[in-house]
Amino acid sequence: MADPPAFSCPREDGEDERPSGDRYAAARPVGFLTAAHGPGPAAPDVPEPEPDLDADLDGYDGYGGGDGPGHGYDGQGHDPARYAEAAGADAAGIDYADGYDDREEDPARDGEPLPENRFLDRERSWLAFNERVLELAEDPATPLLERANFLAIFASNLDEFFMVRVAGLKRRIATGVATRSASGLQPREVLELIWTRSRELMARHAACYQQDVAPELAERGIHLIRWPELTEKEQSRLFTLFRRQIFPVLTPLAVDPAHPFPYISGLSLNLAVVVRNPVSGHEHFARVKVPPLLSRFLEASPQRYVPLEDVIAAHLEELFPGMEVLGHHMFRVTRNEDLEVEEDDAENLLQALEKELMRRRFGPPVRLEVEESIDPYVLDLLIRELKISDAEVYPLPGPLDLTALSHIAALDRPELKYPKFVAGTHRDLAEVESATAPDVFAALRERDVLLHHPYDSFSTSVQSFLEQAAADPDVLAIKQTLYRTSGDSPIVDALIDAAESGKQVLVLVEIKARFDEQANIKWARKLEEAGCHVVYGLVGLKTHCKLSLVVRQEGDTLRRYSHVGTGNYHPKTARLYEDLGLLTADPQVGADLSDLFNRLSGYSRRQTYRRLLVAPRSLRDGLVARISREIAHRRDGRPASIRVKVNAMVDETVIDALYRASRAGVPVDVWVRGICALRPGVPGLSENIRVRSVLGRFLEHSRVFAFANGGEPEVWLGSADMMHRNLDRRIETLVRVTDPAHRASLSRLLELGMSDRTASWHLGPDGGWTRRATDADGRPLRNVQEILIDARRRRRGTATP
Repeated sequence: MADPPAFSCPREDGEDERPSGDRYAAARPVGFLTAAHGPGPAAPDVPEPEPDLDADLDGYDGYGGGDGPGHGYDGQGHDPARYAEAAGADAAGIDYADGYDDREEDPARDGEPLPENRFLDRERSWLAFNERVLELAEDPATPLLERANFLAIFASNLDEFFMVRVAGLKRRIATGVATRSASGLQPREVLELIWTRSRELMARHAACYQQDVAPELAERGIHLIRWPELTEKEQSRLFTLFRRQIFPVLTPLAVDPAHPFPYISGLSLNLAVVVRNPVSGHEHFARVKVPPLLSRFLEASPQRYVPLEDVIAAHLEELFPGMEVLGHHMFRVTRNEDLEVEEDDAENLLQALEKELMRRRFGPPVRLEVEESIDPYVLDLLIRELKISDAEVYPLPGPLDLTALSHIAALDRPELKYPKFVAGTHRDLAEVESATAPDVFAALRERDVLLHHPYDSFSTSVQSFLEQAAADPDVLAIKQTLYRTSGDSPIVDALIDAAESGKQVLVLVEIKARFDEQANIKWARKLEEAGCHVVYGLVGLKTHCKLSLVVRQEGDTLRRYSHVGTGNYHPKTARLYEDLGLLTADPQVGADLSDLFNRLSGYSRRQTYRRLLVAPRSLRDGLVARISREIAHRRDGRPASIRVKVNAMVDETVIDALYRASRAGVPVDVWVRGICALRPGVPGLSENIRVRSVLGRFLEHSRVFAFANGGEPEVWLGSADMMHRNLDRRIETLVRVTDPAHRASLSRLLELGMSDRTASWHLGPDGGWTRRATDADGRPLRNVQEILIDARRRRRGTATP
């Protein structure tokens, strides 16, 4: 599968953006006990590092907290031993093993009833997310080729939304299992809302291309033109290309009593052709599929591009010799392409999934896109044969399928793109940049490493960690989760090398990662052939956590090195996705990962961990318990605040807990990239809640949860979004960040994203998003990504003026 643009669909979680398209450390103070069931191994006496995030944000304190009362808290200077974790509980009675408060009623769950209309509709919220993507394409301040890229991303996102969310809703309605949504809308109301809103957005999308982006590209020497605009010389050249490379691939399919209406594959681009027999005078319908493996935009001459379908349409007489071509019309079908595998009934999950992948090709249609000039007779024929309703037909100006603009966006015109940014090696892994890979194990023996991708290089951190483990003769075992990875993955290569050198290698491959199933099946088999132990997780649960564990012999002892991340082990998307991660030699984290891997590969029933919260058992309850604790702190006059950074905020239990915290006066900040069902700013319910969204050149993908905790800050990071699927039907992990300086760094990052002095979108109580890109004086605001990029460049002496 091709790698995605930097901003793909949140996939309702989302499903981790497909490569369609995925690291914080803490050096603990001496004597800091972290075990939930006892003191455990003594923590090493190590110096406190200078965290990268903290260093990067030093010059930007003015962007941080202080935008509203109570929205900042001190992240340093508190004695973590006061958590009393060795006893398994903190001052608020929360058991760190499972997150439950068993001493009294839970203020985040109990209390006065909450209003019924407190949730925003999740499908409408997703469409609002894609509208924010479209706004970046519409923004003249966005570099021109990046605008083209955002148009492609918008189209790709919407394709997937129809393939999964709309298709699933239609299936539930058809089978009678659909129920009223949490927002109070009936299933049919939701479907009609989707049809209406998506139609409006698709019209805006087409207008942005036709009226703004394409003309501006032409002004900059990049011409996206149609066949009649070509010169005779260009047409002649393309005719030669057609005869040699396009014509042999085409297959015209007739429709008549001897030729039934052909199957139209999902997302394929097609020509509906009407021809007439000059002898009989009879008119006939035929379909010609535009070959998906050929370049969509053909270069007629330098920097002049014409759609492939235009070239085919101009030479239809070659496909229907002796017939009169009366007309042709472009159309495109979107089908249900979600998967259904009953794992309890599948003896071999791999075989069951492969069979279901074959079925995916024949899912029912959910959308028909046609050129607005289509002949009514041809349209009626398509609607009838595809068994689709009028409401699911989307007439648009051509060309259809603007996902192909990603190829135009890839042109080598750096002056029309974001300024180039190359990630550097994390300072704790290498004192100076060099061609030699840093010794990751030596660095981790000194201190944990706090990683922030793409600002910190993935290749010289996480990738080097695994490559060095594979090559190190003292490494005995590697255990790894793989949810999505690249087609030529150095991670997979390292695991294969490790297995072939005799190391014990366990790889948990999630073969149900949506739209990457086929690729993951391929990698699973390749790993098995190399001698890796490959498992597919637990029945009924996707394994979405991002974990790596290395066991190394060091003298007479074994030391465990761990990585816990928020993003996939995907070197290519690591340059485009914003993620966090923890590289650590902490024995507590290592023991937790050993226990969790044993659960995933064997029959362990362990449910509690030392520094992890793990879904589906303890993650939701653990977070709700901590929200309850903030309410108690607020009532007792201690510092209290909640700050969350996620891709999606949908889970009703968590949202209700945040509402109750707001009612108790606890300030709540939510930084969400995609879907948000929480309704902020409602008097008496959520006036203490602010919701922001940041979109830009990188896809915001990390998940962070920060609690003021009465002046003893607690911060978690990991793989989980606040959605039912993440909290109930997946293995997800959050790891507690224990170093005060690292907690302070994360606190500053959250403050920066929520600040009124940085660019973002603000969510209102009605579900509408307002873009704040300029200050009160009309001056452009910088977003978090620009600030962090400039900070890294400034550190290297290459900051932009």
